Amino acid sequence: MDYAAGMNDDESAPQQLAALKLEHRRLDEQIAALTAEGATDQLELARLKKRKLRLKDEIERLRDRSVPDITA
Repeated sequence: MDYAAGMNDDESAPQQLAALKLEHRRLDEQIAALTAEGATDQLELARLKKRKLRLKDEIERLRDRSVPDITA
């Protein structure tokens, strides 16, 4: 799923990036909490980790788009 595509067209790239980073951080905290309490639901942990990786990829795509391609 392309998370940035789901955002408002009015929303700027920096705002999208901040929102994605916030969700990534929230997922990281959720995964850490489940792991610390010895969560036995490995499927849920795997689902959260996969979503976190997708967010990381989307954050990188947004960053790449915001940096001009300088080829000399």
